[in-house]
Amino acid sequence: MFQYEIMQDGETVEELLRNKWRLGKKQVHELRMAKAVSVGGEPVNWKEPLPKGAKLTFLFDIPSSAYKPMNECGIDVLYEDEHCLVVSKPKGMATHPNTPSDTDTCMNHVMAYVKANGGQYAEHVHRLDQGTKGLLLIAKHPIAKSVFDRMLEEKKIIRTYEAEVQGNIRTDSGTINEPIGKDRHHKTRRVVSSSGQHAVTRYEVVKRFKGTCLVHLVLETGRTHQIRVHLAHIGHPIVGDTLYNARQTSAGDYKLHAIQLDFIHPFTDHNITIKDK
Repeated sequence: MFQYEIMQDGETVEELLRNKWRLGKKQVHELRMAKAVSVGGEPVNWKEPLPKGAKLTFLFDIPSSAYKPMNECGIDVLYEDEHCLVVSKPKGMATHPNTPSDTDTCMNHVMAYVKANGGQYAEHVHRLDQGTKGLLLIAKHPIAKSVFDRMLEEKKIIRTYEAEVQGNIRTDSGTINEPIGKDRHHKTRRVVSSSGQHAVTRYEVVKRFKGTCLVHLVLETGRTHQIRVHLAHIGHPIVGDTLYNARQTSAGDYKLHAIQLDFIHPFTDHNITIKDK
């Protein structure tokens, strides 16, 4: 259950779900059939204009997510409201299970936290590579998942990363616009390929060192290994990213960190900025 306050005088539930949140036909139909939306305890007429400030209550069955919870949550929760939470995924931890035996992933820890707080649903909105640490946005109910998925697709969730790369990039800022596809000769690698998927990464050099530089990057698309592939393609692989021909570090890892998330909250209209520690 959650509540939503009408923000525009004369808005209807139909307009809210179809035009603002742009939920799918099946999801809207299920909410209508379940009489899931009420005002003051009474089912609301979906086509009736509502005054600004009217408080809608959404009450519907929420499915259980399939992730097996850890005994306790071992990751940091940096932001939470009734619709979503943002966690800090550690380096070396997978975002989600790939096989039934994977039970120590970020989502297994998230489910431990959600269950401990009386919930049963949690689904990640985007992913981070296992070797990448930082911020991960989690939806806490199916409506939020649908809305955040669309926002991500429409580039309304800004994801900022920090990487230390080999060499010094000549320009202080720029855009890498190169399609990315699978490497036919390597199971997990990706490559820039004319037949690949559209991929765009914006970068800004924020510090220069002897032999390396620190770069902030914003993803406009979300392809597998996108930042790693794009930086390697321009001749500046991430320090330690041996999969993309960088020199190995003493720690055996690579230096990529999801440092910030920015979006306008679809259920409150507030500007949200979360920064990782």
